[in-house]
Amino acid sequence: MINIRKLEAELWESADLLRAGSKLTSNQYCMPVLGLIFLRYAYSRFKLVEAEILKDRPVRGGRVLPVEASDFASRSALFLPREAQYAYLVELPENIPAAGLTNWRGEVMNSLGEVVNNAMELVEQQSEQLFGVLPKDYTMFSDELLAELLRIFNNSALDDVGGDIVGRIYEYFLNKFAKNIAQDDGVFFTPKSLVKMIVNVLEPTQGVLLDPACGSGGMFVQTGDFVEHAGMQANNTMTFYGQEKVEYNAQLCLMNLAVHGLTGVVKSGDEANTFYHDAHNLAGCCDYVMANPPFNVDKVKSESAQSAGRLPFGIPSVNKNKEFGNANYLWISYFYAYLNERGRAGFVMASSATDSQGKDKDIREQLVQTGHVDVMVSVGNNFFYTKSLPCSLWFFDKGKKEELRDKVLFIDARNYYTVVDRTLNEWNEWQIRNLTAIVWLYRGEVDKYRVLVEEYAETLGNRDFPAVLEKLEGQKAQLTAEGKEAAAAASRKEKKAVEADYAQRIAAVEDCILIAKEAVWLTEKFGEGTYADISGLCKVAPLEEIEAKGYSLTPGAYVGVAPAEDDGVDFHERMTEIHKELLSLQEESNRLMETISKNWEEMGL
Repeated sequence: MINIRKLEAELWESADLLRAGSKLTSNQYCMPVLGLIFLRYAYSRFKLVEAEILKDRPVRGGRVLPVEASDFASRSALFLPREAQYAYLVELPENIPAAGLTNWRGEVMNSLGEVVNNAMELVEQQSEQLFGVLPKDYTMFSDELLAELLRIFNNSALDDVGGDIVGRIYEYFLNKFAKNIAQDDGVFFTPKSLVKMIVNVLEPTQGVLLDPACGSGGMFVQTGDFVEHAGMQANNTMTFYGQEKVEYNAQLCLMNLAVHGLTGVVKSGDEANTFYHDAHNLAGCCDYVMANPPFNVDKVKSESAQSAGRLPFGIPSVNKNKEFGNANYLWISYFYAYLNERGRAGFVMASSATDSQGKDKDIREQLVQTGHVDVMVSVGNNFFYTKSLPCSLWFFDKGKKEELRDKVLFIDARNYYTVVDRTLNEWNEWQIRNLTAIVWLYRGEVDKYRVLVEEYAETLGNRDFPAVLEKLEGQKAQLTAEGKEAAAAASRKEKKAVEADYAQRIAAVEDCILIAKEAVWLTEKFGEGTYADISGLCKVAPLEEIEAKGYSLTPGAYVGVAPAEDDGVDFHERMTEIHKELLSLQEESNRLMETISKNWEEMGL
């Protein structure tokens, strides 16, 4: 598994080099670094696809035919000319002027910065949507500094081409060097597990997808992965549109799309401020809308926003300055307004929006009464990379089955997550699939649930998941004991190798334990595939119940509290023990105080 924290530390080192070797501001040097990360990431993707192409490559005259740009286009991947390949740049000689290199125009290049600029231009020539996007100002760095940066980014961790890794790295840099941007209007990176959950619930396969706050493009990337996994080509079945007010984010989004072989139209700057512009004229036209908009934005000009339309349920409260004090329900209204007659929307929203009052409540009531609110999911703290706030996932579906028209599925997942470290939680891959399985059962899609259960069985080699879990935990205990004995018996020279060997074996068993636990979690609740309301986790509520609760969309208001698990401890017996312990501690405290008093008296104090 990729060690993202280690990778970020190395990127921070690169930023320190930039800061020491140039006079750039944090905003200026952020983008050149991201350009190098992009180039390295693109090269990883290029080598992966090249290997696939070469497997079935024809042979002419005893030689394998070389790969061409058209081969990559047919596989929705970005072709890299030799001079734009990261390995080529890393292996260049120190003395660039003596190498006699020329750029694509035939001009002699005399510095490494010129060579990197040329690489960026060559990449842009392979993709219309990248034209004018990549940074090309590397001549401001010395050859020594740039060569060191290239070395730092020549990191095998960037060979992991799945997901929005570039986006997370970008967020790290925003947090470190451009906090004024990172904190502007509440903008921050969308965690991968939340993006995957949104995509899994919406199940996009064909049509128009809009992200009106697209950031680094994570929604597009995960949608592309979902479509490809379904056996289709995303560029043939999906049309991606994005709006992003922050230019840096839009540039990264275009890079991210290109490196994943995806095409899309992304607008940025003032014309892409979704509060005031429907930049792509997509109101009522979208099959899918996905977004993680900035939360709790204030000072949005009410007259300008009303003129832009897309407010089917009226407007939130306006203050004396003719501004919206909180734009959450502007976003919610937009997401609904963009959908066509069978469209689906999924988005991240501040938890407070599920139960806010005043005009927000009026809008929420109208929204619920449409019957198009589909699923609501509560997410716990520490899911965001730089923020600790809880949030909710909202899902609309205008094409709901008739039997679900007047129902909403509520899921409270605040206590269901994996701890990554002290400040970060996430859903692991199996947890995302388990939560998605609840949605499948609510929709009556039992076959999908059973496929997942079968995958658990194949992965674990047994359908008796509790028995598998018990066996694996026994194996872990045995390996742990054996490891301690082996390390104790090993010589000082061999001890570290023995410990590392057992640590690796124990980690492999722990991975299987994790899967077994998730299999037990799912099947104990839903058996062979029958949806049931589970206290503390999920409930399907009819509109009458939602109305009775004041149109609250807070999952916790419906699912209740999970029953406390019996830990096998007798309460009264334990309280008696605690009382005795307290009395004992109190006696000990009194003895200590007497001793201290005597000592003071003897000292004459």
